[in-house]
Amino acid sequence: MTWLADPQIWIAFVTLLALEIVLGIDNVIFLAILAGKLPRAQQQRGRIVGLAMAMLTRIALLFSLSWMVRLTAPLFTIASHEFSGRDLILILGGLFLLIKSAQEIRQEFGEDEAAAAHATNAGKVSFTAIIVQIALLDIVFSLDSVITAVGMVEQIEIMLAAILCAVAFMMLASGFFSDFIERHPTIKILALSFLLLIGTSLVVEGFDGHIPKGYIYFAMGFSVFVEALNLKMRHKQTPSNELHESSQPDLHSKPPKVKGATISTEAH
Repeated sequence: MTWLADPQIWIAFVTLLALEIVLGIDNVIFLAILAGKLPRAQQQRGRIVGLAMAMLTRIALLFSLSWMVRLTAPLFTIASHEFSGRDLILILGGLFLLIKSAQEIRQEFGEDEAAAAHATNAGKVSFTAIIVQIALLDIVFSLDSVITAVGMVEQIEIMLAAILCAVAFMMLASGFFSDFIERHPTIKILALSFLLLIGTSLVVEGFDGHIPKGYIYFAMGFSVFVEALNLKMRHKQTPSNELHESSQPDLHSKPPKVKGATISTEAH
């Protein structure tokens, strides 16, 4: 336990914690969108269960490092390209994320009426289905998280502490993310676009390609900054528009009657 007094350990912990939180953003976005399809009374429960499963998946992977080493061993070769178990998980997870995000975007634009009707009726019975989808993507997102942790520090206690703290932060932030996304439809489309980008990067990585994570997160951050400016502009214009509309006369309404002003024509 002498390593607890080592400042280098604490620097590594803080750095790893920050990276785990950043790597967990895509997990939180996906969770917020899926939990939003549940009835209001079940959404908080869905978020907590989903993130608890994410934490358990990360811990299980952390304590099975020998299995993870075997996961990177080649399983078969196609056209001189070797595929490992990790590659297959990334490719399948990326494709699932692409398909799911595309379906959600189509539904938002009303191009998939059958899916939209199903979404409104399925909330009563789809809690298990939502949790299963979250669990599948938790495996994919957890791979990145644990591989990053293993590559940064040697003490498994530090990895475990960073992962637990990151998931605790995500549990606290997930409700805010979900409510914010539901209140702002343009943010929801932006979040789904992020998931398309992340799904593409997972598939590329599964084929041994490499898209620097810094580029992806910079693009996401800049997009959020631009959308924040748009939200600020719309919020600023809304009161003035309402004031302008209220000041316009209603041409279709009848003029008010003035008491005592009616002149009887019978006297003439």
